Amino acid sequence: MAGRHRLLLENAQQLVLVCGRGEEYLLREGAASPAVLLDASLVVGLDGCIKAVGQADVIRNQFSGATFERIIDCSGKCVLPGLVDAHTHPVWAGDRVHEFAMKLAGASYMEIHQAGGGIHFTVEHTRKATEEELFNTFKHRLERMRRAGSTLVECKSGYGLNLETELKMLRVIERAKQSMDIGISSTYCGAHSVPKGKTATEATDDIINNHLPKLKELKLSGEIHVNNIDVFCEKGVFDLDSTRRILQAGKEIGLQINFHGDELHPMKSAELGAELGAQAISHLEEVSDEGIMAMARAKCAAVLLPTTAYMLRLKQPQARKMLEEGVIVALGSDFNPNAYCFSMPMVMHLACVNMKMSMNEALAAATINAAYALGKSDTHGSIETGKQGDLLIINSSRWEHLIYQFGGHEALIDYVIVKGKVIYQNERCGTMSSY
Repeated sequence: MAGRHRLLLENAQQLVLVCGRGEEYLLREGAASPAVLLDASLVVGLDGCIKAVGQADVIRNQFSGATFERIIDCSGKCVLPGLVDAHTHPVWAGDRVHEFAMKLAGASYMEIHQAGGGIHFTVEHTRKATEEELFNTFKHRLERMRRAGSTLVECKSGYGLNLETELKMLRVIERAKQSMDIGISSTYCGAHSVPKGKTATEATDDIINNHLPKLKELKLSGEIHVNNIDVFCEKGVFDLDSTRRILQAGKEIGLQINFHGDELHPMKSAELGAELGAQAISHLEEVSDEGIMAMARAKCAAVLLPTTAYMLRLKQPQARKMLEEGVIVALGSDFNPNAYCFSMPMVMHLACVNMKMSMNEALAAATINAAYALGKSDTHGSIETGKQGDLLIINSSRWEHLIYQFGGHEALIDYVIVKGKVIYQNERCGTMSSY
């Protein structure tokens, strides 16, 4: 096949497709055995999409007359889809390292929150920060996520709690969408906490009557494109009725429902999300059996966050039960000042060790299922013809090393590729053993 193309990856020891038949998501059975080709190659076109995937000799013959902007020999290495981080809070000012010390001394998340720390501490600092300051720190965090293999990241607002600062955060996210080589799904999370001086009902009314109409206006004008709406449905924060009102109002202006539920207390969030047609619900440490079954029926993804359960010493989410009941299980880092982790490989490792997922299940949860949780599994999350050419090359002959080596991604990830363009090349991989 003649013509010019952007990228040829050839002779990969393992080419991990994850999906091979256009699946939107993988349930337990499919996730147990992701599609893998041996001694394989792939081609990404000038439009950034995958044009061909197959055995190395077949691709070589098929594209014998073609030219490529870049050719990478992947002999002895593995190629995987770019990782998808389905839950982050990456735009904020003011770290909370002092609160980590408090948690280690025995303080709970809600005790710190009620004492004016936690989200409120970050809100105070984020309100004071300029848009430029927030963008510069956000850009740096996204670059660290990319180096750890993430090529599509869900990014929330939620440290403003007033319209002015929430819009400032969303403008920062929009700017990164337009200027950086990384996929972003943006989430309005103005209901992350009840602002000081307001009741939950007053905050709910403000969001429905002021915040959401402004978001709709900015969307129509093309200034800000928000994808999802989120609420922290929790005892002492937003109850089930307030959560329902906000999520329904967001859905009416075209936002996908993707919210925090059943984290610290059983709230029947899962049942609510299934009823409202939520795309995904995050956390779910305290989800009920009925909630799990409702999510399975509704094809509502469970975004599990093993870093949060680990750092807050919470009960682990019931990943095994969810998988057995037919829930679409995805993973996220929950990167935020309370759970400071950029690395989806480390998240997958924790999911395996603490939530008893297999490595195959964790990989599906951090690729195709995380993409599904963001409504993007038609374009992301697997290596298939027609999908976006977001890829990782790792310096190992077996892909499982990406999970097995806890904290080892810095020496393992050789290249990170977005739309067929190399956006990170690890100079250390050529000189350093990944074993």
